[in-house]
Amino acid sequence: MILIESSISKISRRQLDILQSLCCRGLLPAMRSLFQPSFLNQYIFEEYSCADLSPAVCFVAQPASQYRPRHPERSAFYQLFESHFDSYVRAYEERFEPRSGPLRPVVVRSVEDFLSCGRLQGGFARIRCTKCHCEHLLAFSCRTRNFCSSCQAKRSVLFAEKLTGGILAPVPHRHWTFSIPRVLRGMFERERSLLGLLSQTAYASILKTFQALLGRNDVRPGCVLSLQTYGAYGANFNPHCHGLVTDGAFSADGEFLPLPSLDASAVREVFRRMLLLRLHQAERLSESFMQNLLSWVHSGFSVYAGPPVEAAEIPSLESQARYITRPVLAMDALEKLDGGSLVLETPPDPASAMLQ
Repeated sequence: MILIESSISKISRRQLDILQSLCCRGLLPAMRSLFQPSFLNQYIFEEYSCADLSPAVCFVAQPASQYRPRHPERSAFYQLFESHFDSYVRAYEERFEPRSGPLRPVVVRSVEDFLSCGRLQGGFARIRCTKCHCEHLLAFSCRTRNFCSSCQAKRSVLFAEKLTGGILAPVPHRHWTFSIPRVLRGMFERERSLLGLLSQTAYASILKTFQALLGRNDVRPGCVLSLQTYGAYGANFNPHCHGLVTDGAFSADGEFLPLPSLDASAVREVFRRMLLLRLHQAERLSESFMQNLLSWVHSGFSVYAGPPVEAAEIPSLESQARYITRPVLAMDALEKLDGGSLVLETPPDPASAMLQ
């Protein structure tokens, strides 16, 4: 609270004590310059008259904030899993296991943690003010990776801040994406350990291509990879890699060598051949099937390289860092209609700019 017509020097110690007492009891917002909590927001103008205060004192004040639970149980996304996940688990072995493989324990654990996230039933902390002795309960978060949009969104923000603030070198970077054809996705869905091979091959293809472009085998590009297993619909399995990669490579002594040119189609071909060969060596693809895939004119593999972000614009990569670690679906992406049907709003199609 900031005094407009009376200065601090004109207010007695008793008057200040009265103001602070009113503040602690929630009857008067705290004085900004002296004892206003940092969490107050939204300025309001109020005029108070009190026999114990100087007359006609006008204040610019902020209302005392209150903790407002986010109530995840009110969202259609939460209600969907609360009502139907147990039925899904019971039917999984018969209906889904032949195609998707056994139900992994982490799936059940993540959903159960999500259903208790932000709810007092899942545990809480009691927060108490040492001055006015007011208190409220703060529900614990589940901290589930990817599935809980609230916890993952916070994790994405913290990751992006750390990445751009102390990890990325002050050199140009690009956003890369590596995806595979549909014919291979079922293999990765049934055997999730192969996802590590996908990310390793993505970096290996970048490394090999950059070394060839620079004509040196002793250099390495900087790279941060994020693996995602979902597409725009959230429920469709689409394993792919996002990466923030330096637009060049570093020598052993720390010298940065920018790329003379870049052709993403060349990286795609290297990525395609390396991944198929590694799957064959891991005895996941037969020789004949591997050769068949290599003969496809339209391979189904995709490698995207975005425009370079210059060294002076490294902070602008923060939004891209949040994107590559974003949650599967936003909590409000799923809407329940009056008839009980569910509508899922997905991002616009890049080709048509239409919502799917």
